[in-house]
Amino acid sequence: MSTTTKARLAPKTPAEKDAIARLKADHVKVSGLFATYEKTRSVAKTTALVAEICTELSVHAQIEEEIFYPEVKAALKDRVLVPEATVEHASLKDLIAQIEAVEPDGEMYDAKVKVLSEYVKHHVKEEQNEMFPKVKASSLDLRALGARMAARKAKLLAMRGQTIQPSSDLASASTVSEANRSAKTGGKPAGDLAPGRGLLDRLRVDDGATR
Repeated sequence: MSTTTKARLAPKTPAEKDAIARLKADHVKVSGLFATYEKTRSVAKTTALVAEICTELSVHAQIEEEIFYPEVKAALKDRVLVPEATVEHASLKDLIAQIEAVEPDGEMYDAKVKVLSEYVKHHVKEEQNEMFPKVKASSLDLRALGARMAARKAKLLAMRGQTIQPSSDLASASTVSEANRSAKTGGKPAGDLAPGRGLLDRLRVDDGATR
């Protein structure tokens, strides 16, 4: 087997993933965390899961807004998809802030987490069905873009006192939750945006409807 063939068959390392593959991997991870939350009854475990969900979503949104969306907007000369996605992010962040500000018990806490899950499903569906195909067809260097996003993600997680870890590590996630709460008493994390509105109304529209 030639060296060229071996290189072609060799599995990709995390550093070689392109931007879209990284974002899709984040989507899959968060979806799995929400699914686990639905089946979990222990308050300690649900608290750890929600802390991890909020961290994953916050970091994911910040990476998209700082790196991915500006590149997409410029490459596609987009005036619709990126602005809409940014507004959706604001709604997600608003709900995340509400969840992180209350104790993890009671029906309202559970309701907020479930609505957050629906927000995320809607946002992911639009990105993967509308934005990503156009990005793939563009001239963007998605491999280089993915490397930039990976570096930024590692830095943001480090700032939160966290490293990339298995989602099942609930004990570590609980520790991260406490660290995040302590950090917030000294000010909001960099990259937070003002609360947004409007996504809930869009969720009421039939999923099959087109713009």
